[in-house]
Amino acid sequence: MNTDIRILSPCGMLGYGFPEQSFMNGLKHELHGIVVDAGSTDGGPHKLGAGVSIVSKRAVKKDLKIMLSAGLPRNIPIIIGSAGGSGARTHVNWTLAIIDEILSELEMEAKVSVIWADFTQDEIHQAKREGRIQPLSPNIPPLTDEMIDTTKSIVAQMGHEPIVEALQAGSEIIVCGRAYDPSPFAAIGIFHGKDPGLSYHLGKILECGALCAEPGTTKDSILGTIGEDSFTVQSLNPARTCSPTSVAAHTFYEKEHPYILHGPGFTLDLEDCRFEETEPGIVRVSGSRYLPAEKYFVKLEGARRVAYRTFVIAGIRDPILIGKLEEVEDYVRSQAREYYSEIPESDYQIRFYNYGKNGVLGSKETEPFQGHEVGVMFEVVARTQELASSICATVRSTFLHYGYEGRKATAGNLAFPFAPSDIEFGPVYEFSVYHLMELTDNAFRIEFRKGGYKHDRAR
Repeated sequence: MNTDIRILSPCGMLGYGFPEQSFMNGLKHELHGIVVDAGSTDGGPHKLGAGVSIVSKRAVKKDLKIMLSAGLPRNIPIIIGSAGGSGARTHVNWTLAIIDEILSELEMEAKVSVIWADFTQDEIHQAKREGRIQPLSPNIPPLTDEMIDTTKSIVAQMGHEPIVEALQAGSEIIVCGRAYDPSPFAAIGIFHGKDPGLSYHLGKILECGALCAEPGTTKDSILGTIGEDSFTVQSLNPARTCSPTSVAAHTFYEKEHPYILHGPGFTLDLEDCRFEETEPGIVRVSGSRYLPAEKYFVKLEGARRVAYRTFVIAGIRDPILIGKLEEVEDYVRSQAREYYSEIPESDYQIRFYNYGKNGVLGSKETEPFQGHEVGVMFEVVARTQELASSICATVRSTFLHYGYEGRKATAGNLAFPFAPSDIEFGPVYEFSVYHLMELTDNAFRIEFRKGGYKHDRAR
């Protein structure tokens, strides 16, 4: 009897999209789960702080409609990790509304489990008092009461345990709040009794879709199969293929250590892993080890608003100005500060980014500049939006008309691609909570509900 467990990962981020044929190729296999990651902190704290999604509703609905219409009739559990991007309550509710909309259109019902990942300020205060919170890394400052009080949205990355519980309850759709990225994938294998080390290592690979294939992309589907002492990975698109090198390389992805990976309540030791091609395009991985931790820590994420931003994008092609660009920018900055001398400099910041010259690495750039034009972006981050916009307007007008030495034309130093040139970005957020919290029991609440067109929405 074949006891292999097969997991289909449609793409590396819900809403990124995937070729429908690749997904359908996956359905030719006897699947035990369709799992997709929907979250990330790669884009910084804004999505969590502002309560908005990484991708559009249109894109999420398009992906989910394919997954639900194919998975539900086949009795394949569908799991969404870190719903809505950051996995807070507002993001989860946004995703649930889309699911209900799709089920109504398909005239289908489903047993839905929601796993909440939100923690209240009082809960975090209590954990701090009990000594259960510590910085994630040495560069993170200790958590203070003021940080907690000014952070309205705090989530924690769940492990596989609550997801397994939802599977045991017979859930057809599981919508997770913030989750450790591999956990929703690992939950399928662990639910079916597979080795947790193999399950988590496979989850680490599948969470990015076909990024482990060649050519790699997050916008395509991948299939993972867990056996007794190994797992395999294969592309579902004939235009891509998995190799031992590509799968091993993705094992190193987003890790601070080459073979040690820390997760909620465990360490994954990959030092003795082997990567072998068993058939063309099918890579077998073995040797992954799951080591339970003495204490169960989860990563906390919280974002708070700290300022407002206004920015300008412009082009410069004058070789004389480009040759003294940093000098001119320093002058423009000092002129703006002098003009608003009544405003404390601690209330705002003025920054310049010179793309095409050193916009990415800044002072660490090692390549000599050889271009003929530069894209300049300058921003003002300030205590209020009005202050940011006022100072940015002064920076822009000063830069536009500054008479630098050698200037041959007075019509303006900057070429603006847009009108208006000054763009009000809005609130700026920071990760005010980026710490580890020790859990003494399962703190992730599961809510069971019925979703679909016959669902009583007056509940």
